[in-house]
Amino acid sequence: MQTVQQTASGPYSESSTNLIYNLLFCDDSELYQINAKKPYTYPFNIIFSDDSSIADLQTVIDDIESEPRVKILAYNKQMASGFLPSKFELLAVIVEVGLENGLDVLASFNNGTARYITQTGKILIWETTTDETANKLTNALFVNSESLASQIGPWDKPRLAHPRNGNVRLTFLVSDGLYFGEGSAGALFNDPMAKPTLQSATQLLQYITEKSLESENAN
Repeated sequence: MQTVQQTASGPYSESSTNLIYNLLFCDDSELYQINAKKPYTYPFNIIFSDDSSIADLQTVIDDIESEPRVKILAYNKQMASGFLPSKFELLAVIVEVGLENGLDVLASFNNGTARYITQTGKILIWETTTDETANKLTNALFVNSESLASQIGPWDKPRLAHPRNGNVRLTFLVSDGLYFGEGSAGALFNDPMAKPTLQSATQLLQYITEKSLESENAN
């Protein structure tokens, strides 16, 4: 992907930050297409083609080198063509916390990568997939999230605007759509189903922010 070009609306003061925020959810392939370098190469030549078949898209999904967001785009395009994936695959967990001064967002992907946007709009990009501790924390988050998502079911309407101050939203990007649950921070952190997911997300966030800070100080 090349440097972002298109402006986007959202919870942050900078349009570029809003674009990164919206790209996390993978529910608007046009945002990816506009900001991808031409000519499109694999896998985007398949993702963005009007002629891609279900089998073509499945090739992208089955490719172990495909990153989670690319797989989500492929799954979404399959469903837009009327094909419902039979496999339940959780690819991303996004935790949004509405705070007085803005929105904190952690997006964790099942390959161990992550994105964190603070309420001030500062962005942490975690691209390491070989950190054993981070991977262990990610795995714990996904185990807890799969258990929770299986109790919710997919959302069949457009994604809602970001949660308001005091609310927490858990979004699960699954092979058959977007799942989410939302409530007050106090309620969700005390909910027996949501609490393990939120605790795992907190532990992962603490770890990757500490490691990123250590890396910055080392440089």
